[in-house]
Amino acid sequence: MSQSIQDALGEIEVPAALTDETEADSDETDPADDRTDIVSAGLVGEITVDDGTAHVPLAFGAPYSPAETDLAAAVREAVEAAGYEPSLSIEIDDDTPAAADDVPIVIAVSSGKGGVGKSTIAANLAAGIADRGANVGLFDADVYGPNIPRMLGVQGEPVRANSNQEILPIDAHGMKLMSVGFLVDEEMPVVWRGSMVDQTLTELWHDVRWGNLDYLVVDLPPGTGDAQLTMLQQMPVMGSVVVTTPQDVALDNARKGVRLFDDHEAEVFGIVENMSAFVCPNCGENHEVFRAGGGSKLAEEFDLPVLSRVPLDPAIGEAGEVGEPIVLGDSTVGEIFADLAADVMDHVGQRRRQSHAAETETAAADE
Repeated sequence: MSQSIQDALGEIEVPAALTDETEADSDETDPADDRTDIVSAGLVGEITVDDGTAHVPLAFGAPYSPAETDLAAAVREAVEAAGYEPSLSIEIDDDTPAAADDVPIVIAVSSGKGGVGKSTIAANLAAGIADRGANVGLFDADVYGPNIPRMLGVQGEPVRANSNQEILPIDAHGMKLMSVGFLVDEEMPVVWRGSMVDQTLTELWHDVRWGNLDYLVVDLPPGTGDAQLTMLQQMPVMGSVVVTTPQDVALDNARKGVRLFDDHEAEVFGIVENMSAFVCPNCGENHEVFRAGGGSKLAEEFDLPVLSRVPLDPAIGEAGEVGEPIVLGDSTVGEIFADLAADVMDHVGQRRRQSHAAETETAAADE
């Protein structure tokens, strides 16, 4: 009986590989080699049938991602068409930092320099992932410029601890938020030596009671110094998003932001080109404030996709001023951020599925 179900599932194709924001309709596929269906790609485990219910384990690794949500729907449809009630579960054996028990999928948002809108990208990326139904934490580790509490409308909220002296994150727009900004006077400069920064970030990572998270988005400090190294050494970062603006001055530093991850397990998912063009609030036309194409140039240099091009839209700043992530509203630029969140989630799933396929092949070769 399970063979008929497996045959039906063999008609479901593996999602197209993610290469660039403009290539969602690409025919390129995402298995470990040339296999194109989920069964031969090793994404379906041992199927069992019990009293008319087909139990189907799937090697999915990105909760609520669009690609895997669509795959799950296709699997249910195929099982029902075969005459069984579907019961799906997750069984993935990957070799990524997200494979560890009781660890969320950690996504770092980084930049080689300040002033490129990294925190805005991080806040809207996290809110966009949460808006798809995932349990999301947002860690504002930007020590010298912790602006995310204001962007989410929770600046000045008191931080509390539970009976075990664990720090409790602040609830904001369906996310769990922790920020250095909750621990310092917002009107005073943060004048900390490197050792103090390292200690604070380490303690926050280990002492915050995040709860059951699917994803944790980390807003790294700008640059490539001690603070960034501490976070990468302490946290199981699976992937990163590097933010830049189009001009060469920003690209010079963004290159360092990409190379920051060379010696770590974290994969750079791609580039976000922020402030790619100015959107006139009166006529709606785009005007290139900076030299165009910088994000594409950087992406091509490192063979990475451009995940998104976010315009310089006054509405983004206004949303941050009132503490409402623009991704949660109904606007064109909000859709851009929503697409970014979806693409990052799909990149997570793609990497974990590829890792699972490689691990499965290795195990089979050793038998």
